[in-house]
Amino acid sequence: TPFRLSVWKILSEIPYGKTMTYGDIAQRLAQERGLPHLSVRAVGSAVGRNPISLIIPCHRVIGRNGRLTGYAGGLRRKAWLLAMERRHEDRETLDLKTLDLETLNFRFQTSDL
Repeated sequence: TPFRLSVWKILSEIPYGKTMTYGDIAQRLAQERGLPHLSVRAVGSAVGRNPISLIIPCHRVIGRNGRLTGYAGGLRRKAWLLAMERRHEDRETLDLKTLDLETLNFRFQTSDL
């Protein structure tokens, strides 16, 4: 839908290593549309329907007060992705050659991947 596409566009603009809340996205969309407010739940639903999370990084969206909420890959994986990006946030993209051993071994240490 056009609404989902507008949410996904914002997701694609969240910088590597940074986060944005569902409320921030709702507020931005409301302002762009000239509305007094927009449903945070509607934003959450659109984020959750992102079919290409490797390209449009929905793990960078967090709940109010920094809480980790909803992620199709699981909250443990979301936390790991955010932590990995913070360790390498001086880059726009991740160079696999520079990952530390802990990062490279993550998939072998967790059973939920």
